[in-house]
Amino acid sequence: MTDRPTALVTGASSGIGQAFACLLAAKGHDLVLVARRKDRLEELAKELDAQHGVSVEVFPADLSDPTQLTSVEQRLADDSRPVDLLINNAGFGTAGTFASLDVQRQEEMIRLNVLAVVRLTHAALGGMLARGRGGIINVSSTAGFQPIPGWSTYAATKAFISRFTEGIAGECANTGVVVTALCPGFTRTEFQDQADFGEDMVPKFLWQTPEEVAQAGLDALERKRVYAVPGWAYRTLEVTTGLLPKTLIRKAATMRYRFM
Repeated sequence: MTDRPTALVTGASSGIGQAFACLLAAKGHDLVLVARRKDRLEELAKELDAQHGVSVEVFPADLSDPTQLTSVEQRLADDSRPVDLLINNAGFGTAGTFASLDVQRQEEMIRLNVLAVVRLTHAALGGMLARGRGGIINVSSTAGFQPIPGWSTYAATKAFISRFTEGIAGECANTGVVVTALCPGFTRTEFQDQADFGEDMVPKFLWQTPEEVAQAGLDALERKRVYAVPGWAYRTLEVTTGLLPKTLIRKAATMRYRFM
């Protein structure tokens, strides 16, 4: 046992999750790293231990699998090894018209992007509330601000995460537990490779690094903010989307999709 706080990070083997792990280790957090790729987690654990002297627990798990998800829930609910900060980062997206995509893959996305976040948040929250302290960052996306033809299911999962997080944050007001939705835009990670989305399809000024995104999430949590939207362009998008009529937003999204 140490006096250091412990953070559990999902999707920690690369991208934003790995950036969170590195930043938290530098701040003196012990870590529980969750992802499917055990080899990557073990390599990262060795690096963080060597650089910062923190304890790193490697926890390989596919959170879209109910049995493996349950094992991570049990780790979060273990009062003998309390988790002070939960980063729900694991997720993926697929591009294409909904009718043409494999429906089982869409279901897997919903289980990972939505169900895993709900269950892990629930598993962590009871202990945090009992202790009167703790934090949860749910990684959403600016994709959840509006409908996105060609990314319909993914955008819907992120819209859910944003609203779910906002509701939980309200329930946790004045409890000592802070809950934040992190809504990044285009970020240079392996996500684009998995979704078959080229970097050249987006203007360079819209791209962010995983480190910038993760730091924005930690800053927002420290300031007890419900939402973190890194980058001025994306904050403008958030405000504009909230002001425009939904019919106009849908028409604009449909037109953009037709010309892609």
